[in-house]
Amino acid sequence: MSEDAFEATVETVRERVDPSPEERRRLAAVADELVARTEAAVSEYAPEADVVQVGSTARGTWTAGDRDIDVFVRFPTDLDRETLEEYGLEVGRAVLPDGHEEYAEHPYVKGEYEGFDVDLVPCFRVPTATEIRSAVDRTPFHNAYLVEHLDDELAGDVRVAKGFLKAVGIYGSDLRTEGFSGYLTELLVLEYGGFRPFVEAAADWHPPVRLDPVDHGEREFDDALVVVDPTDPERNVAAVVSTTNVARLQHHARALLSDPDPSRFEPRTVDPLSPAQVRKHLDDRGTTPVAVRFDPPDVVEDQLWPQLRRSLDGVTAALDRRGFDPLRSMALADETAALFVECEVARRPAVAHHDGPPVHVREHATGFYEKYADTDAYGPFVEGDRYVVERERDLRRPADVLAPEALFDVALGANVETELEEGYEVLVGEEVTALATEFGREFARYFSPSP
Repeated sequence: MSEDAFEATVETVRERVDPSPEERRRLAAVADELVARTEAAVSEYAPEADVVQVGSTARGTWTAGDRDIDVFVRFPTDLDRETLEEYGLEVGRAVLPDGHEEYAEHPYVKGEYEGFDVDLVPCFRVPTATEIRSAVDRTPFHNAYLVEHLDDELAGDVRVAKGFLKAVGIYGSDLRTEGFSGYLTELLVLEYGGFRPFVEAAADWHPPVRLDPVDHGEREFDDALVVVDPTDPERNVAAVVSTTNVARLQHHARALLSDPDPSRFEPRTVDPLSPAQVRKHLDDRGTTPVAVRFDPPDVVEDQLWPQLRRSLDGVTAALDRRGFDPLRSMALADETAALFVECEVARRPAVAHHDGPPVHVREHATGFYEKYADTDAYGPFVEGDRYVVERERDLRRPADVLAPEALFDVALGANVETELEEGYEVLVGEEVTALATEFGREFARYFSPSP
């Protein structure tokens, strides 16, 4: 790899990701106005509270086109939680009268102001991040740490890193993505001293990888990537990052180093597949697809996606135990939700081999023999030292595993199970192609997989 080629690529990308001077001036003016409005509003409720701008726009690591401003109101710790929430919402409504409530660990107001998306969040002004009373109390400490340690050059490298991770599809700490948060990206660039050293290091990672920027100590974490929070030794900033996304970063880091090109910073786009195109793929693959389609639970995405994955794992495991050899699967959610599984085996025989206990284990062996002696099962007979029967198989097709009498024996997410109890649809074979009307892009990625 040519060093000049890599640097030339990075410079090209900088032109895309760096906000223009006018963008910077505009954002700074709006942010200052928001902080002033918030200070005026909160003075009516808690004069001793203060207001801070946090997030990437506060520390110069936001990328061109981003329109997010995060404003935190820090209330004194002698306030109780209920009062903090009440005051926080009142201030939020005063500053963002057309905004709406959202909920993280507690409610806050989200809205638009002068063309920018604004989160106005109440928190406690605790002495240290180890004394937090809610998760959002950490954020001002994160902001202060990075403002102190990031200079303009590193901030520019953070923007490039964010552009790279977005293109790969692993940027975002939401539980659907399970990727790299902005704060984590900033810490990694800071720890390695720039974008290129970060990419070079990631290319050679041997998970589990542990980074401890301020040498907090030996607190153990069971994750593929560990970045100990500089402000809180009990927290792994990378805890949400999946093992798959660590591996994907490594793949793309190596690809970028071997062939630096600005196109590697462009997100992969796919055209949605039609039902007919999905049918063609399935015919070519010769698999037996099944799906459960249902109304998604009315919960936030960070609650929905772990439950969908748990439910998909449960269904896939049940199909595997029953001998239908799941090939691949995916969870889907938008207006509806679905658990889709491709099976290699379309049908199992009418009988199944079932081993009993060794004949010499008298009590259990006798019980097994008597249980099957006068049934329609083949046997019991002796094979080796055991009683054996060949008994009727109750679930012979993948769809049988999705019938209510079997499906609700599967490990399912709590809210997903509740929705399934209200009703669901089983799709088998060609019927699953109907999902492409809503999930055509997901099927396009499924049938053209890449790292």
